[in-house]
This record gives sequence, structure tokens and C-alpha cells, in this order.
Amino acid sequence: MSRGGTPSDPFPLNGFHHIEFWTDNAYQSAQFFRSLMGFAIEGYRGPETGVRDTASWALRQGEARFIVTGSLFPDHPISRHVLEHGPGVHDVALSVPDAEAAFEQAVARGAEAAYKPEELNGGGSSWGRAGIHTYGETIHSLISSDGSWPPPDFEPFADKVARPVGLARIDHVVGNVGLGDMDRWVAFYEEIFGFVLLRHFDEKQISTEYSALMSKVVWDGSGLIKMPINEPATGRRKSQIEEYLDFYRSPGVQHIAILTDDIFRTVGEVRERGLMMMNVPDSYYADIAERVGEMNVDEAEMRRLNILADTDEGGGLLQIFTRMLQDRPTVFFEFIERRGATGFGEGNFKALFEAIERDQAARGNL
Repeated sequence: MSRGGTPSDPFPLNGFHHIEFWTDNAYQSAQFFRSLMGFAIEGYRGPETGVRDTASWALRQGEARFIVTGSLFPDHPISRHVLEHGPGVHDVALSVPDAEAAFEQAVARGAEAAYKPEELNGGGSSWGRAGIHTYGETIHSLISSDGSWPPPDFEPFADKVARPVGLARIDHVVGNVGLGDMDRWVAFYEEIFGFVLLRHFDEKQISTEYSALMSKVVWDGSGLIKMPINEPATGRRKSQIEEYLDFYRSPGVQHIAILTDDIFRTVGEVRERGLMMMNVPDSYYADIAERVGEMNVDEAEMRRLNILADTDEGGGLLQIFTRMLQDRPTVFFEFIERRGATGFGEGNFKALFEAIERDQAARGNL
């Protein structure tokens, strides 16, 4: 069943469809996601399939789907994008019942077209798709498909190497925008998709001794799509959002949170494979029994794996964040296990941002 928007302002959405990364080496990026995070390579598109200027790999774990794409020529838009911004997220694709109808509705509400509706056919499957622009150079593809993966223009790839780590689906996607632009983009999602405001965090709630940020979370009303939008706030030193904007050189996606049903298994396996995670100080765990309450977790294992815990009116959650995924301090991942909580780990904000600031200081950017 399609969901999304509000009863008075419907825009049918089925959830996140996939995330596409633009990178300078798609093959190596695919191997990173496969080897360290357990994503299976399920499709390929490139010169061997008749595409002469790019190479793409389609990956999946559970319902979380990624595409990594790189260019074969220096004057291609992807090459220019990577030169300017570094590797990053180009497309946060959304699943819709009818791509053409969704595109027309979005444009009628004021969205700027990224590409017009088209059909993809191949391998016995069929997709409709269209695209609109959002913050920075990020787009939202609107995808109506028959549930198939990889995309119809990809050649299937039988992956016998990938070892999944328990990742289930994309939980939320966080964007960073410039100072004073947060409300503009909140209004964009409200007006185009009929999203509503779920949470609002100001600089008093998200701050450390040195820096602060402000954040508003918009969602589709059902929980399938949640999109926090951050902007920097004035602080004594440069905030993590300012650092991101300095190095990505535009607004863009800061991190992708992926849901897991067993965060201890997920984090244990990715750490064993060498995925680098943000570290929190031992002092965080001094009152952990009070923090986790009735969540029934192994506190020693939480400390060993550096897992964070929080609760809200709905229940508890466990979360952890990776280090940056590329040389520039821009994009990273979050792994999250929800035990009834609908929030984003507000109680962990200070510990998280202090961990990020330690990394910023090491880079000379605080």
C-alpha cells in the first residue's frame, strides 16, 4: 500500500528505493561495500553492457539497495562532480506507485526537474523513473518498479562472496545545508511531498563546548521516509556541519542510517572486517545502566563495541556511527537498532559530536 504525505495533502510514497553514490572508482567502491559491510553485488552496467562512458554496480542487503557509479572520462559530469565534491551521494531515490504521475505532481508544486519521465526495460523487468532536484547537487529519482533489482538496464551478477552482516533497510538520510537554509528545505519537503515536521533540535540541544548545529526532521507521516536536515549554528569554533560544507563545497547528504535487527552482530562483524568506527570515551558508559533501563543488553559488550543507547516515549534504540568513508570529512554511515524508539538518539548527541570534534581536531579543522 502506498503511504506518505498527510491525509489532507497526499503524495503517494512507498519508502526509500535506493541510494546512488558518485565516485572516482565504482569497482573499488563496490568492493568496499561488499567486503566490509556485507552488501552483495547483484548487477553491473558499463562498457560490456553497451554503456560507454560510465561503470555502475548495484548492491543489496536486505531491503537496503545501493548503486555506485563512476565515469570513464575526465570531462564527464560525474568526473567533474567528484573533482569538486569528492565521492558522495548523488541520488536519494524514492519509491512511488507511478513515476510519471509523481513527477508531474512534484513539478506542479514547484519542484525543479532533474530529468523527465522515462521507461527502463530489460531482463524481463520494467521501471518508470523521473528525477527532481533537492539541496545542493543531490536529486530524488522517483521510481515505480515491479520490485525487481538490479535495474532493468543492468546485467545480473551472481555474488557468491558477500557475507551479510544483518543490515535490513534504510532508516533515514541526513542532509547538511548552509546557515539560514534549513527552514527553506523543510518547506520544500512539506510543499512538494506533503511531509510533516517530526522533530526540531536547536543549538541548545545539539552543542558542545566548541560548536553547535540546528536540525529539523521531516517525514512522510508513516515512518517509511525520515529526512533530518541540519544547518550550522554559531559556536566558538567550526562545527561539523561547517567542516562538511567546506570540504563537500555544497549542501549534500551527510550520512545514511541503516536499520539492523541485531546491532551487536552487525557491529561485531564489520569491526572484525576492518570497518573503522567513531570511538566514544569510557566516561560515556559510567551511567549506562541508567541510560538503557529495561533494554536488556550486555553492557560490557556495548562498551567493547562502542555502541550508544538512548530512549524516548516509544522505547529504546541502539546506534553507532562509522568514521568518514573517504578522504574528505563528508559522508559516513550510522547503524541503528530500534526497540520501539522513533527518535534519533537525542541523548547521545553530545557524545557523538564530541567524538566528531576529536576527529576534526586531529585534521586541524576544529
